[in-house]
Amino acid sequence: MDVRDNQRLRCLLGNFDENILLIERELGIRIVVRENSLHVFGEEGRACRTAQLLSELLEVVAEGKPLSLEDVSYFVRQTKQDQGRLDARDILSDVLLTSDRGKKISPRTEGQKAYAEAIREYDLVFSIGPAGTGKTYLAMAMAVAALRAKSVTRLILTRPAVEAGEKLGFLPGDFQEKVDPYLRPLYDALYDMMGVDKVQRYIDRRVIEVAPLAYMRGRTLNDSFIILDEAQNTTPAQMKMFLTRMGFGSKVVVTGDVTQIDLPRGAQSGLKEARRILAGVEGISFVQLTDRDVVRHRLVQRIVLAYDRFENPSVSTSEENLSD
Repeated sequence: MDVRDNQRLRCLLGNFDENILLIERELGIRIVVRENSLHVFGEEGRACRTAQLLSELLEVVAEGKPLSLEDVSYFVRQTKQDQGRLDARDILSDVLLTSDRGKKISPRTEGQKAYAEAIREYDLVFSIGPAGTGKTYLAMAMAVAALRAKSVTRLILTRPAVEAGEKLGFLPGDFQEKVDPYLRPLYDALYDMMGVDKVQRYIDRRVIEVAPLAYMRGRTLNDSFIILDEAQNTTPAQMKMFLTRMGFGSKVVVTGDVTQIDLPRGAQSGLKEARRILAGVEGISFVQLTDRDVVRHRLVQRIVLAYDRFENPSVSTSEENLSD
């Protein structure tokens, strides 16, 4: 495989050749770099799949998309499990948003790609999956992109203020100051994409609203991109109230992890109930992300898998044979 551009080759190899070393170790083949070419040696089937993977990753870096070790690790796992032909270029080159600092935000797994496509196609999308799968962050990226494109006039980001081990009454300050810690992850994502000053200006002008779910009651939200985060901690009544706030020209994304419910013992999750009631309703999409879509530190994926095995010992997880 010829690589005419040295810079592209360096990006493909990674820091200290870490990308190539990972591919060799996981796929059981040997890759030799000779001047501007890559040579793959090993069992014929593996070598062919590896050459195809290298070709796709090279197309990604040729388009100027950064290639992280986590990106390479994901596609190596899919190749190793013979998941069929995954187009790395199609997934990684789908830029949802370029932040004000020039950071390109893209899906990084097949599940995340499907999630982004669902948000484009449907007005109401439920994204359900474990921690680290990008449920909130990708929705935020698409919300900011929609605001930039003027397809919506405001962003509304909300979470239920559910106590998880701490009592609101013990926190200092007024009610808004008490609920701010629950909303902090939403602010953090906004700051990463738009910068602190711009976010604050938009908040002052009410173009962006970050508020606890209780503030949504009695409103009709038109021409808005609305994200309900941590929806597993809504009650059925809260979920129904929120979903019926949707107005004309609006898009709604609901995210949650049904394995991390902080409601009082015996209380039913509004997200679980909505999944039962609304499954199959035309115009609504449910996207299920899995441990394969975890894009945080690789230990996060292993933690998710360990808990899944502990809580559901009879259920085989998708990465049961994952190796380092």
